[in-house]
Amino acid sequence: GTIRFPFPFTPYSIQEDFMAELYRVLEVFFIGIFESPTGTGKSLSLICGALSWLRDFEQKKREEEAQLLETGTGPLHDEKDESLCLSSSCEGAAATPRPAGEPAWVTQFVQKKEERDLVDRLKAEQARRKQREERLQQLQHRAQFKYAAKRLRQEEEETENLLRLSREMLETGPGAERPEQLESGEEELVLAEYESDEEKKAASGVDEEEDDLEEEHVTKIYYCSRTHSQLAQFVHEVKKSPFGRDVRLVSLGSRQNLCVNEDVKSLGSVQLINDRCVDMQRSRHEKKKGAEEEKPKRRRQEKQAACPFYNHEQMGLLRDEALAEVKDIEQLLALGKEARACPYYGSRLAIPAAQLVVLPYQMLLHAATRQAAGIRLQEQVVIIDEAHNLIDTITGMHSVEVSGSQLCQAHSQLLQYMERYGKRLKAKNLMYLKQILYLLEKFVAVLGGESPIPLKNPNTQSSHAFVCLLSGTELKTINDFLFQSQIDNINLWAWFLQVQRYCEKSMISRKLFGFTERYGAVLSSREQPKLAGFQQFLQSLQPRTTEAPAAPADESQASAPRPASPLMHIEGFLAALTTANQDGRVILSRQGSLSQSTLKFLLLNPAVHFAQVVKECRAVVIAGGTMQPVSDFRQQLLACAGVEAERVVEFSCGHVIPPDNILPLVICSGISNQPLEFTFQKRELPQMPGLRKQRVFRASGCLPQACGQERGRVTGALLLSVVGGKMSEGINFSDNLGRCVVMVGMPFPNIRSPELQEKMAYLDQTLPRAPGQAPPGKNLVENLCMKAVNQSIGRAIRHQKDFASIVLLDQRYARPPVLAKLPAWIRARVEVKATFGPAIAAVQKFHREKSSSS
Repeated sequence: GTIRFPFPFTPYSIQEDFMAELYRVLEVFFIGIFESPTGTGKSLSLICGALSWLRDFEQKKREEEAQLLETGTGPLHDEKDESLCLSSSCEGAAATPRPAGEPAWVTQFVQKKEERDLVDRLKAEQARRKQREERLQQLQHRAQFKYAAKRLRQEEEETENLLRLSREMLETGPGAERPEQLESGEEELVLAEYESDEEKKAASGVDEEEDDLEEEHVTKIYYCSRTHSQLAQFVHEVKKSPFGRDVRLVSLGSRQNLCVNEDVKSLGSVQLINDRCVDMQRSRHEKKKGAEEEKPKRRRQEKQAACPFYNHEQMGLLRDEALAEVKDIEQLLALGKEARACPYYGSRLAIPAAQLVVLPYQMLLHAATRQAAGIRLQEQVVIIDEAHNLIDTITGMHSVEVSGSQLCQAHSQLLQYMERYGKRLKAKNLMYLKQILYLLEKFVAVLGGESPIPLKNPNTQSSHAFVCLLSGTELKTINDFLFQSQIDNINLWAWFLQVQRYCEKSMISRKLFGFTERYGAVLSSREQPKLAGFQQFLQSLQPRTTEAPAAPADESQASAPRPASPLMHIEGFLAALTTANQDGRVILSRQGSLSQSTLKFLLLNPAVHFAQVVKECRAVVIAGGTMQPVSDFRQQLLACAGVEAERVVEFSCGHVIPPDNILPLVICSGISNQPLEFTFQKRELPQMPGLRKQRVFRASGCLPQACGQERGRVTGALLLSVVGGKMSEGINFSDNLGRCVVMVGMPFPNIRSPELQEKMAYLDQTLPRAPGQAPPGKNLVENLCMKAVNQSIGRAIRHQKDFASIVLLDQRYARPPVLAKLPAWIRARVEVKATFGPAIAAVQKFHREKSSSS
């Protein structure tokens, strides 16, 4: 009751309860599942509740720091003490456990030394904090930033002009080297000498300038949501909040969203943009390293140019400007263009000092992406918003499917690459490339393709070799799949990890894509016959006209992203196969031809990727407008991740609308008293009710602002949409739009899906069955159905004065286990109507009264 929550207006009572419970969860290191319906101000409650806790935490930390620095000594970390040493700045400050029987003077000496070290660290942190605050204060007027950006831009242009003149002089002067064997630009396609991590322990790839920009990570809140538009809306809410002027916020995004280098951004494909960016940074480090070596190696003919926007001084300015004032992704992008500084890397440099980091799901939930972005979760707070589909998001993020066509393309391209550049490659590169070819051949063979793979269009390779039991779909454990693929190796997993790591480090897929992009222009006339088959193969995959047009026919054609190399996609499949055997399955789908056959890795246990998040974080909050039923989160995600049940807190608030502003009905029978049960077997029966004549819209265009009219009288309109489609989330209807939402039937998933059947079997084997409850697998199917229902019916209510009726058109909704999975604020008002007449009368009365009073 003593906690002060600043708010832009007088909060609803449910918002006060929300913020108080959120504060408690963050304070006591809990995992919270929060449900706040659409229209109840969930975003502002999250912002003001979480930042109020952070405000008090930092104030407490400063007071403890002052006390400790004043006395010169202080209490070291105790398990029950939530004091200074819980902050990220004091990692490692806890007292070192001493061996039993150690002399007292030794123990006292060690404790005194640890106390002095802690004081020294605090002094250094205070100095860094003071320096950062001074920088940010100077940037409030933006004068320094604009002047520095302009000056650096002028210096860069002068440097580029000098470098261009120097290159021209070297190329045209006496003794100039001329490329003999390879054409211009082809050198970058050749793999560099590869050293594994075990062989190359030294070079970290980070230079001193980058170390200077690195700061200590302060305690912060990571807020993530599903889409960039949702993140932008959240940042907008932060700006409107009482914390908008003072909070240090940074928005993170992908290279595709934040790249300001037009040459790189024009590549289109996300994977190609990522690889080109990394390659340009690697080129920069190699160039600097080469300049420091006494004996330079053989100079390559044309090195990949370093990115002109990757400048440490400019990115440092961008970092400070991003922290000085709250900005969304679009503003950060404009800032990077103005300063000619990379927003992608500049925003990453702002992470350590930021108090609130806003980022998409994938960047936080994918371990490799999280590590690459410099995100550290130790003792930090994570808030995952719009989390109703969190389990599906994690599962989809780590499930990969490759086709037989992609396998054949990658194999053929790799063979031709080796034929072209084999004499230039080191022995270790050739060894790994042959191992990749070996894997591809085995994967094609298990799908029914020929081995060795012939150089021809994979569409002509039929899977007719499989008959009866071997045709169709098969589902295997990872180990069984590798055994069936006849991949035999004494130390299989170690070898498999080495191959997967080589693909990642050598960037072979990007080089292979570059090779296939330019093969026609690169080859000399004497080499054309040798690669004629390869050219025909590529042309059959990407048909072209005899005379390419000078310009694309329309803008959409010009901006269409180019497809990534098939090997890039296969690398994801290889990485997925390193998952533990019990946590995933491989689905072999054999179709009429090899090109249509697929291999799919299915993740069964998303908790393995979520466990590290809950293990490292101080607290995790999973929030959404419709979180019911929450049993999936508790069992599949948290319990399987090792979270104790007593650490999990559930909070669900009611709605801000008056109880009589909503009319949820379950209608069990139609006009002719025919029971309404829209199962797959019954939904086509003629007895199912018809519809009166209305103006009909489909859920792909803009909504009309006026309903249909007939003889000057408003007759209403009907919008038809599919559960799980565009209208199921992200679009809300307020005021006179969407006054009645009708759910026809129950949207159960396809029970015959191999993926769903395997998931059900996995849950039945791994989760305990509660007394009197359905098996976990059956409960999963029901929960998937009700999550879709709950997400769809919440579209009509938007604000406190809104009203709507919700009609559940199926008698199965009347069952108590189904009603129990509706949101509490809807469940409390549900009326079950056995016949059609009273139901229609209730709806008419409700809308007549509400329309007259509004």
